[in-house]
Amino acid sequence: MKLTITPRAQQWFKEEVGVTSDSGIRFYGKIYGKTDVHEGFSIAMSVEAPDQPLVKEEIEGITYFIEETDDWFFKGYDLLVDYDEDKDEPKYNFAENKEDLKQ
Repeated sequence: MKLTITPRAQQWFKEEVGVTSDSGIRFYGKIYGKTDVHEGFSIAMSVEAPDQPLVKEEIEGITYFIEETDDWFFKGYDLLVDYDEDKDEPKYNFAENKEDLKQ
């Protein structure tokens, strides 16, 4: 599993969410909605510090992460967090990671 945050998404989180180097962004699955690879579940995010990160990426002191408890939602996929200019919000792209399924 890999987590990638694009520079434009990083900028959005800093400007719109107010995330600073003292905090982090957690990505997790929630009931209702859908993603490209999940029906009935969507992706959510919150500002918090990591507890038991499964995967993380640190950019300019800000930690973006997925907790171990959210493995059920992300297992088998890499997550690319980008920015959707039309909607002025993050967009989430999943890519299959077959190596992750072997673990």
